[in-house]
Amino acid sequence: MRPSIRLGRVFGIEIGLHYSWFVIALLIVLSLSGHFHMVNPQWSLGLTWSLAAITGLLFFASIVAHELSHAAVANARGMSVKSITLFALGGVANVEKESADAKSEFWMAIVGPITSAVIGLFFLGIARAAGWHPQSGTPPSPLWAGLVWLGYINVTLAVFNMIPGFPLDGGRVLRSIIWGVNGNPIRATKIAANIGQSIAVAFIIFGFFRFFLGGGLGGLWLAFIGWFLADAAAASQASVEVSTVLAPVRVGDLMSQDCPRVDGNVNLHTFAEGYLLRTGRRCFVATQNGRELGLVTIKDLKRIPRERWPFTTVSDIVRSLDQAPTVSPDMSLVQALELMTREDVNQLPVVSNGKLAGVISRGLIVQFLETKAELKAA
Repeated sequence: MRPSIRLGRVFGIEIGLHYSWFVIALLIVLSLSGHFHMVNPQWSLGLTWSLAAITGLLFFASIVAHELSHAAVANARGMSVKSITLFALGGVANVEKESADAKSEFWMAIVGPITSAVIGLFFLGIARAAGWHPQSGTPPSPLWAGLVWLGYINVTLAVFNMIPGFPLDGGRVLRSIIWGVNGNPIRATKIAANIGQSIAVAFIIFGFFRFFLGGGLGGLWLAFIGWFLADAAAASQASVEVSTVLAPVRVGDLMSQDCPRVDGNVNLHTFAEGYLLRTGRRCFVATQNGRELGLVTIKDLKRIPRERWPFTTVSDIVRSLDQAPTVSPDMSLVQALELMTREDVNQLPVVSNGKLAGVISRGLIVQFLETKAELKAA
């Protein structure tokens, strides 16, 4: 999941928000304001809402710390993490490729819950130092009321994430253990995903059961979380199955060799109207004086303001082969797809012996998968 709104960078990792985050942020602040009002009804409305907003922000900061711990281990193990995105159900570190071994998967997964548990105990420790005691009859202060909530919620988050339901951290820990035993990451993922889906179904059934027995919105939340887990587990299993299909296929088996050409001296208005719109193709090889300059795509065109199109040529925006990410005909499709994801592009030039041999695109890969699926169903 890529961030919709970018907030900045921490240790070189981009932190961002998905639009769905605002929904859960509002619900959490509303819930916290009600919680703090019950803790001490004598607190003013302004104090209650301010405390709810600050506590909510610290909670999301805790989630960022949880994801940063994943990112730190991933980067240390050679799995680059470029961004962390907060969304409706927490956060996700966008790891650009899967773990290379079971040990890396284990440590990358388990460090998140450990971090949340440590943060929770840290907040509870500060609250204790500020005068909080579980059995104390002393009226609560705003300081430790917020800290106690943050402590318990982070410990709860750690426990929840250790549920062995893939793709939760606990499910990934389970996957790494199964992987370490049988040596087969694909089989391990399928087993962990199946267990995750079973746990998700249990959440959904229990959630609706609790709701109809008077559990209120708490039951619906459990059902919603179960639905999310089931969907995520199915998506993870589908991703593994796709990787299994693509692994033995080489880029050279699928690449397009009939790449359409466009003269580099053509202006962008003509390129858009006479090439992109007329043919429906999204990627062209730019040439000049019989020499291949590189690739130019609709994405490159969209970076230029429309009013500048008549005064800008294709050669001004082309990505030369020595600057753009390239693949070789012998590279596997899995690696090519990972590179497309990492570079956020839809196609890659295929270079052999220093010359352009063709282009591989997401569209070609999708067509290949659709063909395989149709043949399998026949």
